[in-house]
Amino acid sequence: MSKKFVPVMITPFTPEAKLDFDMVKVLVDFYLAAGVKGLFANCLSSEMYSISDDERLALTRAVVEHVNGRVPVVATGSFGLTIEDKAEFTKKIFDTGIDSVVLITGHYAAIDEGDDILLQRFDKMLSLTGNIRLGLYECPAPYKRVVTPEVLQTLVSTNRMFYHKDTCCDEAQVKAKLEVIKNTPMQFFDAHTPNGVSSMKAGAAGLSAIAGNFYPEMLVWLCDHVNDPDKQEEVAWLQRELARVDPLIHVAYPMSSKFFLQLRGLPIHGISRAHALEPTPKEKAVLHSILDTLKTWYEKLDIKEVVYEDVA
Repeated sequence: MSKKFVPVMITPFTPEAKLDFDMVKVLVDFYLAAGVKGLFANCLSSEMYSISDDERLALTRAVVEHVNGRVPVVATGSFGLTIEDKAEFTKKIFDTGIDSVVLITGHYAAIDEGDDILLQRFDKMLSLTGNIRLGLYECPAPYKRVVTPEVLQTLVSTNRMFYHKDTCCDEAQVKAKLEVIKNTPMQFFDAHTPNGVSSMKAGAAGLSAIAGNFYPEMLVWLCDHVNDPDKQEEVAWLQRELARVDPLIHVAYPMSSKFFLQLRGLPIHGISRAHALEPTPKEKAVLHSILDTLKTWYEKLDIKEVVYEDVA
């Protein structure tokens, strides 16, 4: 089965720190030109905690409208103080036309509450949201609530779960979770680039990592060729390269991504609501070196670089 790369979208802002809808269209076209098979809007990379409910809806709607059915779009919907509030927002964001509403696991139980409480609240959430297609996201904020295989199995058995973004970063846990969702409609996406190959070979549907906001073509190539018997040497090489660079691109993120995309020629402003400071001169030098490295990756794997002129 073909694997899919689904980037976690960044949010472009104007110099006045308002949503830049023109640049949203450019970003969507950039991702699609790279060959992505889906988009995750209104996520942590989108600075979802730094925008209002109205902005979350407007941003997601803008993505859906510009995608125009070319790939599925998912978005986070578990916002609000109460379960009832989260259910109401889930309905609103589903009405933008997304494929599934993603629920953040850390929104349904405090860090010191057990899985029994988590499941009770999910049960209530499901009862309040009709037949809306749902998914899970082990988001690092407000805290990373990694679900166990047992919890995942219980939630999948409701027949309401179609998407899972996993952040456990543990190969054994990933394999255990993949085992319990086997032969179900749930698609499992690993957020941890260094584990990408092992997860996909174990049965993951693909990857959904921040690296897609730097060099989506590379992640698409990895997903496309991970099971290609004629490309296993290149797959292993690229996995090592991506793992080596991965810690570096997390520094000052998402500003690091916006700066990197500027280096790639995209007219995105270096504005963020979540990270006030732009990368330091030292951090910028690292990103410049990664861009130089990226060009050697394109050449080695015979990948066509997506350039702004092609998507503008």
